[in-house]
Amino acid sequence: MNIFTLKGKNILVTGGTRGIGKGIVEACAKAGANVAFTYARSAEAAEELKKEIEQNGTKALAFQADAVDAARAEEVVSEILKEWGSLDVLVNNAGITNDTLIMRMSEDQWDSVINTNLKSVFNYSKACVKPFMKQRNGSVINISSVVGLSGNAGQTNYAASKAGVVGFSKSLAKELSSRNIRVNVIAPGYIRTEMTDKLSEKVMESINKSIPMGKAGDVEDIANGVLFLASDASRYITGETIRIDGGMAM
Repeated sequence: MNIFTLKGKNILVTGGTRGIGKGIVEACAKAGANVAFTYARSAEAAEELKKEIEQNGTKALAFQADAVDAARAEEVVSEILKEWGSLDVLVNNAGITNDTLIMRMSEDQWDSVINTNLKSVFNYSKACVKPFMKQRNGSVINISSVVGLSGNAGQTNYAASKAGVVGFSKSLAKELSSRNIRVNVIAPGYIRTEMTDKLSEKVMESINKSIPMGKAGDVEDIANGVLFLASDASRYITGETIRIDGGMAM
């Protein structure tokens, strides 16, 4: 038996149409899961991804949703339960950056990052708790960052939000573990995405030198971590933060 299979599981991924989120959605679908995902703007990209999943033989649902909107989070989870009857895994991936030194940082730059990266985790986790408790089973996987563990100049808002995700997850794990609900964190390091592809060769060289393994990671590396935590292979792991960073925050 393949213990990493997600066959028969229903999964929700927030921020699922780009970068790491898209990689997670695709990997979960390939592993046999039905995957619902949220997106902020691009309906066209969402429809393409939905078709891709369905062509691979599993079910898909796409929801336009602002991750900061708590009422919308409840609606999304309710609709998934109505369509599929259950939800097994939540992946809180939605996130943004708005970098600058604190002396130049506006209140809006602070609030937008904290709300999108941290409040969204609260919104969707809270929306999933009741169905998970009713099932006496569930897995919450929150995507943080090594910046939340080590800090980074010019990213006080981002680092605070991602450190908050770690503390939130440990607390929630303690609240829910007796009901067989697990809560874990993945902290990615420097991962190649469409955004990082625009960086110059010189910048990439400098970044690679800061990583003990000498290279940036791929979206697939993060998706593989999600597959592990979503599968029964990790059934006795909760409250854990797994760095996937090539040793960057060692």
